[in-house]
Amino acid sequence: MTDYIKITERSSNHDHLEKMSTNEILEGINQEDKRVAEAVEQVLPQLAQLIDGIVERFENGGRLFYIGAGTSGRLGILDASEIPPTFGMPHDRVIGLMAGGDVAIRKSVEHAEDDTQQAWKDLMEYDINANDSLVGIAASGTTPYVLGGIEDAKKHGILTGGITNNPGSPLAQLADVPIEINVGPEFLTGSTRMKSGTSQKLALNMISTALMIRAGRVKGNKMVNMQLSNNKLVDRGTRYLVEALGMDYDEAQKALKEHGSVKNAIEALK
Repeated sequence: MTDYIKITERSSNHDHLEKMSTNEILEGINQEDKRVAEAVEQVLPQLAQLIDGIVERFENGGRLFYIGAGTSGRLGILDASEIPPTFGMPHDRVIGLMAGGDVAIRKSVEHAEDDTQQAWKDLMEYDINANDSLVGIAASGTTPYVLGGIEDAKKHGILTGGITNNPGSPLAQLADVPIEINVGPEFLTGSTRMKSGTSQKLALNMISTALMIRAGRVKGNKMVNMQLSNNKLVDRGTRYLVEALGMDYDEAQKALKEHGSVKNAIEALK
């Protein structure tokens, strides 16, 4: 462990926050947030390398796992949970795990992230193997839960990626493909749920969306495999069919419900 001050722990560029007006607070946060997309842009080549590796394994039946603690863990779970409804993919293909388990999604579990052995135990419950890919998420790049999981995964030949906001951190050095997003110090010193968390969300959006596109779950620019789980999504799918096949709305909705997805309806009727 190095003795330098992590970027994510450095003092904010803004001070005397308690003396600011509401508008001044918002302007300061917004000023910092503008830096996030530019920081993510700097790591697009590394993201592409990681995604290509995941796609190769995914197409052979492998799965994608995310591990993290606190905000990072919750973001991984959020991204994984969106895959079935958005892309119609089985829930066991992209899996998010966090220190402390599901209870930690809503309530912090004391010291859960400090256990270097627990992540691998959690992953072994899913029989993780060399066909799978593992992405560790840790703003600090030093979270023991994440580092332990990545280290054990590498020993078993599993592709590993590490999303961190501290370049050169232990996670960046350990992962096969480090994603080092330098967003600078937070507006509120050390509050990595802010810029760091936003940058992680952007990276996860890219990983899962690109993976699903490459896996054939999108046609044109449409989510043709989405689950028809509410009226909004039924309406969206119906409009997709109207556009793709030139059907009237009622006819398209009937076809959609009959075939179960936009993709199936197009294949059956085109």
